[in-house]
Amino acid sequence: MVRIVDSGDRRIEAFNARPAFPEEAERAAAAALAEIRARGDAAVVELVAKFEGFRAPRASALRVDLAKVSEKGLDAKLVKAVKDAHRRVLKFSKASLREAWSMPSPRGGRLGEFYSPMDRVGVYVPGGTAPLASTSVMTVTLAKAAGVKEIVACTPAGRDGKVNPVLLYALRLAGATEVYRVGGIQAIGMMAFGTRTCRKVQKIAGPGNAFVTAAKRQVYGYVAIDQVAGPSEIAVLADGSVDARWIAADLLSQAEHGSGWEKSLCVATSRRFAEKVRDEVLVQAATLSRRELVQRVIDRDGILVVVAKSVREGLEIVNRFAPEHFEIMTKDALKVMKGVRSAGAVFAGPWTPESAGDFVAGPSHVLPTGGAANMFNGLTPDDFRRRHSFVAFTRADLAETAPTIAAFAAVEGLDGHGRAASIRFEKQGKSAKRR
Repeated sequence: MVRIVDSGDRRIEAFNARPAFPEEAERAAAAALAEIRARGDAAVVELVAKFEGFRAPRASALRVDLAKVSEKGLDAKLVKAVKDAHRRVLKFSKASLREAWSMPSPRGGRLGEFYSPMDRVGVYVPGGTAPLASTSVMTVTLAKAAGVKEIVACTPAGRDGKVNPVLLYALRLAGATEVYRVGGIQAIGMMAFGTRTCRKVQKIAGPGNAFVTAAKRQVYGYVAIDQVAGPSEIAVLADGSVDARWIAADLLSQAEHGSGWEKSLCVATSRRFAEKVRDEVLVQAATLSRRELVQRVIDRDGILVVVAKSVREGLEIVNRFAPEHFEIMTKDALKVMKGVRSAGAVFAGPWTPESAGDFVAGPSHVLPTGGAANMFNGLTPDDFRRRHSFVAFTRADLAETAPTIAAFAAVEGLDGHGRAASIRFEKQGKSAKRR
């Protein structure tokens, strides 16, 4: 059922509640990760066979030979699409990189920040219910733009050990240097702890199901992670100026991902328009190739239409939901966008469906879900770089700040800190004589 409720209905808060870490996934991740830490490659091979059905004869067989990956034999339209997406994402990624900067200190020195790429990172590319070739572009391209030299990618294979060839082509084009046919918890563990076959990485990025998400959370500290993410979600704010059919199609675009726990929220400014959207959702859902998966979302009340009194009130409802994707389908969409506080990515105006962001627009589609958009950001190239602050004082700078250093050192009982500054103004041999 697709429900229509008023803005004050308590069911909105129930809809907003999304459990981040299912206990089943937490337990499974803990057990599998412990095995990988203890037994390395042997555990990875066993887990791949158990959960993915691919029985690798040895650990080295999990690695894909990238030299054999090419566009040969692929549909020319798909190759063109991958290249188009890669070109656009790469251009956006390079433009978004933060630049080093500095400012003068009060007495002639310099202060600032600069960046260096990580040496070795890992990305996870889902391949279960749908081989997400686009995620190859939306992760690896960013790491490459950041200057990372070693980019490890993991994605599940079929029982025959084969990986979708378009996905592999996208990985190679985007700049992956190693690819492993390993999915799920075992992929996260292999990259986080390292094995004889695959050396550990410094950071893991990319989306995944509840089990992948639980594993990422549990390896945080052994490696850095981009974020914890769950099922896909979308919110659409509509004032009736955009065709209800378009709104319905956009809501369904996220409901078809496959977990059954996806969420699609529409906030409309009139009941009449809300009813049009609801009716269109039900009509269009029946025509989709993944209609059974979509129906699971509908049956779990995963699609909700809220009637707000105004665009302003509707915006606040969406901010409370904190969606992964937020479409503003109103008049003056860019003006309305200024009121957004919590959203992974924003799509403004009638000609900007969320799917443009998923596949080709430029920003990464790896975004926070489950309400985490109120505290996390989407993936950027800077997530694959280290930020370094620097201070280059002159003698006069240190002399000016020495009393402050001494004061903090005294109150914190850290006399060594204070001496590190004061000793620079003592005559040679004075501190030795004092001892």
